[in-house]
This record gives sequence, structure tokens and C-alpha cells, in this order.
Amino acid sequence: MYRPVPEWADPQVPAETLDAQGFSRRGLIRRAGLFGAAFAAASLASPARAATPATEGNDRAPDLVYLVGDHHNHSVYSHDAKYTFSQLASAGQRFGLDWMVFTEHSNIGHVEFGAALEHREILRARADNKRMLIFQGLEWYIPGAEHCTVFSPPGRHEVELLTRFEKAFDGKLLGYTAGAADHPDTPRNEAHAVKALRWLAEQRRTGYVDDVLVLANHPMRLGIDSPHEMRGWRDAAPGIMIGMEGAPGAQAGAIPGWHPDTNIRGEYTNAPSADSWPGYPREAYVTYGGFDWATATVGGLWDAMLAEGKLFTITSNSDVHRVAQDTWVNGAWPPGENFDNTGHVPDPYDTTEPQPGGDFWPGQFSRTHVGVTRYGYRHVMEGLRAGRVWVDHGHLLDGIDVKVRGEHGNSATLGGRLRARRGERLTLTVTVTAASRRNPYGVLPQLEHVDVIRGAVRGPVADRDDWHAPDTRVAHTADVSGRRGTYTLNLPAGRADEPFYLRLRGSDGKRHGTGFLGASVDPHGPLPHEPGQGNPWLDTWFYTNPVFVDIVR
Repeated sequence: MYRPVPEWADPQVPAETLDAQGFSRRGLIRRAGLFGAAFAAASLASPARAATPATEGNDRAPDLVYLVGDHHNHSVYSHDAKYTFSQLASAGQRFGLDWMVFTEHSNIGHVEFGAALEHREILRARADNKRMLIFQGLEWYIPGAEHCTVFSPPGRHEVELLTRFEKAFDGKLLGYTAGAADHPDTPRNEAHAVKALRWLAEQRRTGYVDDVLVLANHPMRLGIDSPHEMRGWRDAAPGIMIGMEGAPGAQAGAIPGWHPDTNIRGEYTNAPSADSWPGYPREAYVTYGGFDWATATVGGLWDAMLAEGKLFTITSNSDVHRVAQDTWVNGAWPPGENFDNTGHVPDPYDTTEPQPGGDFWPGQFSRTHVGVTRYGYRHVMEGLRAGRVWVDHGHLLDGIDVKVRGEHGNSATLGGRLRARRGERLTLTVTVTAASRRNPYGVLPQLEHVDVIRGAVRGPVADRDDWHAPDTRVAHTADVSGRRGTYTLNLPAGRADEPFYLRLRGSDGKRHGTGFLGASVDPHGPLPHEPGQGNPWLDTWFYTNPVFVDIVR
């Protein structure tokens, strides 16, 4: 049984019927030789399982097509959200998503009723909408910490995996979350989180489910995800716990005039608390260009983890609950009903009057691009696991392709590892496809610069709470202002004199300054905005995952 590819990849769909972005993406896959049947695949057919990215080596980078998605969405099956499943799926399709994950909050009502009810809707949607991949997942309350996305592909036990996991390991149901009466038992909480991830890995190993992935959500929002916990999660289940949100949802939460003048993009309006890890500076509790401090700080926590030589993927998502200035509200509860005994909140109705909310629709502003060679659920998951990921805000780019090349035909792309001989001269090739249509704000985005960030790989750290990477900095900036269409930058990457990694970043150039760790590290990085003055459309960035360079004899 084969699923059709997206419209932009289907040669039977006339090019003149595509929107500008679809037309652009069609050009990209034509150049990669992956058009039409070459891109189609049985979406339920499992590809060969890749090696753990930390040990994977390759001699030549694959040609990739990037599918756009969002792994963090909430519907009426979450106690604090308001949109129906069909409203969100339709919005995702309208804003160009190829895949999306429904990640409802853990709750008694979800375990007992909601997960099964939502699954019926997902099965119908998969049958009716064969041009978008729809995953069912869970937002896990990590014992003693923040939240994570957990999801698996369609198949046996996809619902049972979530409910079994929820009952046994969810911090909220167990009372192991911040604010709970017995939360301060930190050793127990941290051990239970590690046990949970190992349990998920075991379900994949034994074939109970074909695959499962976990990503940490809004890691710095409360400051309760310590560096040693994040390293512990990553190391407990390599290839399962694969990364974190580089940028949180709720990006519309500080648009001037729509919200209180204290709001920050991403709902990062918190301060250190008794539950926070004490080693984070106060500046870590706000976003920078909409991105989490852990990602946005060159030489910071994300780089410190990458400097160990282990991949840790970033994403960007809507975390949709309530879209800013929409006109819908939740309906009233029938007598005797509540979330715990139904598993969903009442369907919303349209008031025609703007309502409070800080979110965007899936795909409207935040996008995660995953590189695949074929089309299907498990191909998306393998792309995420392999780290073939870049993210953008505001539809800043139509596409970006990154390859690090050696002198002997060897190459690697995002998430990959280039095997280079010591002293070998390397080249970084970046092919950018500029935005070809106006974004939902009505603006044609313009990329102004591409930054190359380089960090030395030093191996495992002695102090697992260290969030510094002192040998990481912006190594080169390319001015691309005014460039349109598709163009290629051939940038020097130096010689392979030591193990290192490269990652990219860029913006619309409207707002940047000295980075958190100083101008010698980052002379023009993202900045926090003044409270209540964070129009996200006027401060957009993209980030890529790293490419590692390993030294071989």
C-alpha cells in the first residue's frame, strides 16, 4: 500500500497549480533527482535502522529533500487547549506542513479516554488526507523537570505505548513535578526519568513499537532542566532522546498591543525559583530572537553538549493551545462532565470577537525541516534521529542545503560526520533558496547574513553541569543581503587539524548585537526584546544542526 507524495512532489500535479513555495520545493527535489516515483515510498514501511548518530560515519552526504513539520501541538484532547483535531490538521495543511505530531498533555482523562478517542480521529485523517503525515504523541511531564514530546509511527501499540508510559512514568500523574508535595526528592525524580527513557528504548529494541523518539520541550522556560539532567537523558537512550526545542512555541505572546506589557516571546516570563537549577544566570530565563537561551548563546549549553562530540538536535514548534487574536472559545461543559471523565474539553465555537492567546497555527510562523530521501513516517523519524534538521521563523527561507567536503570526495551534511585525514583542507558549501513568496504576515522575507559557528570537540566533560563551550565562536559571516533565488556560498572551513563541528545561523538583520558571552565569541547575535515589545515577524532567524568532522588516519 503506497501513500501519495505531497502535491509539490507529485508530477501529476501541474506546476502552475502550485503556490510559490511549492514550486520552489519542486525545483529542489528535481535537482536532487528525487522527483515523483523516486521519492514515493510505502509510508508504513520501515527503513533500515540507522546507527546511533554519535558513532555513525559516512563518506558521501546523501541528497535530501526537507519535509516541513511541527512536533508539538495541542487539541481539545489537552485540558488547557481549545481547537478540534480537524481545525489543527487543516491549519497545518494550509500553512504547508508535511507532517505534524499531536502531543496532548498527560492527564487521567487522557489515559482513560482521550488517547483512544483522538486515535480514532487520527486514523480517519490518515485515510482521508494522504498528503500529510499525522503522528500521535504525548507531552510527557518529566519527573522533577519540564516537558518532552514522545511519539512513535503508525502501527501496533502506538496508543498503548503512550498510555502505558504515562501511567508508569509521568511526573504529573506520579506527583513528581515542580510544585507537587513530594517533588523535592530529586534523586528519585531524576532516576525515574532515566528509567522512563530506558523503558522506551526497550520497547523499540523488542519490537513492541517500530520506533519512538523523545525531544525536550521549552527547556529553559522554568530553569528546571539542569545540564546534568539533559546529558543524563541523552545518554540514557541514545537515538531515542535526540534533542530539544531550540525555540519554544507561543511566539505571538508579546506582540505589542495584544498582550500585557510584561510578556516575552515563548511565554518565558519566569524567574529563578526554588525548583530551578541554581547555576543558570538570570538572563537564561528569556528568549533571544525568539530562541531559547540554551540554543541562542554561542558557546552556551547546546554548544557544550555538541562539544562532547554527540549530536543533540534542535527543533522549532508552535506548541499551539490558543492562537493570538482568533475568535474561538471553548464551549460549556454539559452537567456532570469534566476532563477527567471525558478526556477532552468541549468543542469551541466562534464568537467573532478577538480572544486572548499567544500562539500561532502549526506552520504559520515556526517550522522544523527534516531531510529525507524517501517519503513516509519512519523516514521523517530517521531524518530527525540522524540530525538532518534546520529550523526557521517567519518563513525566512525556502530551503538550505549544507555540505562539508574534503579533498578526496568525502562529504557530510547536517547531523552527519565527515571522516577527514589530519591536515586535510575542507570546504563548506551552503546552497540557499531565498523565500519566494510573502509570509503570513504579508512580507517577503529577506535573509541578510549567514553565520558559520565553529566549535572544537573535546569529548566527555568532567563536570556534567558545565554549560560553557569555551572553544566555540562565530568563525565567519557572509553578507547575503539582496540575494534572491537559489545561490551557493563556498566558504572556507579550514583544515582538519582537530575534531570539530560547524553549524549555521542567520537572520533578517533587523535586530542583533553582541552575544551573551561577548563580542569575541558572537559579535552580532540575537537579543532579548523589551517586555511587551516582541513582534516576532520583525526578528526572524534560522538555525541548522551541526556537521561534525572526525579525524582519521
